[in-house]
Amino acid sequence: MESLKIAIFCWESLYAERVGGLAPAATHLAETLARNHEVHFFTRGWIPDQTIKNVSYHYCRPQGNNIVEYCNSMSLSMVEQFHRFDTPKRFDYLHFHDWHGVQALHLLQDRNTILTYHSTEYGRSGNHFGNWWEFKEISGKEWYGGLIAKRVTAVSATLKNEVMQIYNIPDWKCDVVPNGIVPQQYHAEINAAEVKQAYGIHPSDPLILFIGRLAYQKGPDLLIAAIKNVCQEHRDAQLIVAGEGDMRQVLVERASDLPVHFIGYIPDSEYIRLLNACDLVVIPSRNEPFGLVLLEAWSAEKGVVASNVGGLSENIDSFVDGVKVEPQPDTLAGGINAVLGKPLQAGALGKRGREKIDRMFLWGPVGEKMAETYARVIA
Repeated sequence: MESLKIAIFCWESLYAERVGGLAPAATHLAETLARNHEVHFFTRGWIPDQTIKNVSYHYCRPQGNNIVEYCNSMSLSMVEQFHRFDTPKRFDYLHFHDWHGVQALHLLQDRNTILTYHSTEYGRSGNHFGNWWEFKEISGKEWYGGLIAKRVTAVSATLKNEVMQIYNIPDWKCDVVPNGIVPQQYHAEINAAEVKQAYGIHPSDPLILFIGRLAYQKGPDLLIAAIKNVCQEHRDAQLIVAGEGDMRQVLVERASDLPVHFIGYIPDSEYIRLLNACDLVVIPSRNEPFGLVLLEAWSAEKGVVASNVGGLSENIDSFVDGVKVEPQPDTLAGGINAVLGKPLQAGALGKRGREKIDRMFLWGPVGEKMAETYARVIA
């Protein structure tokens, strides 16, 4: 493919405002595309525009009384900046990530546009609509974005089926392009005993790690309930829960008599230390369109027990490179008990997961697949 001029619209990035897994996914895709193309990244930030790894970042400062108003403000600012850089050569493709920039997509819908779904509001809420107005507004934008975009991608086949079903997106219009990973960023040589001791855990105690939002979708309550069963078989088991969210207080109360350490938000450097020090990573999500934590755990060659849902179900071969279980406390406990305390088995699962990354999830091939989607855009 000839060198293209590509505009990426995403409300978060690794180098300014970062919220979750969308930031590394969009940023690394941009950097991969920038090896062969001119890439501009329109996002939020309170810093001057900058160029990193050949990607030109353009920042805006949105305002709003709620998330919908805020993202509409962001979209308008993005479009204003976009027009500044749409010369002397016009952008060939405009790539939007999730619903946040749909107002910008609306204003630029006559161009060659692509919308990537990383999740849906339905999946994120898990049928627990805390704010019904917000749910309707965001879902409406997700539907409209899929309607007007010239091409759509989803990060897993499960998510593709979901957006086809709930937003009536035709099969011919939607491609599956998975997320990628830079595995070297998540593997580190550390002293596991020292890391455990820093959290008051004996070096020989098996350590389970959960990281993610403490929200219904991510299933931390299922894991807390499962730990009661795990402790009956593994009396020395310890669980670290990293992350914040609305469920935190309830979880702390439920785990008051259990060996669970709630450590809140942690920086990347500490996450990598814990990831490489733990004995097992558990991903108990009720809904998981892709599951970047799986690739991060595999990058560190860690065994994984995960819910048999979404991208986790698609990407794990059970008892080959991970253990898949139904998202219920008893089955989670069974999966954990099958691996915990068996370092050779857990290590073998992690090593095979690392091998799968090299076959399927490196950013080079993922970027090529996305470029193929660009080529299928029909203006």
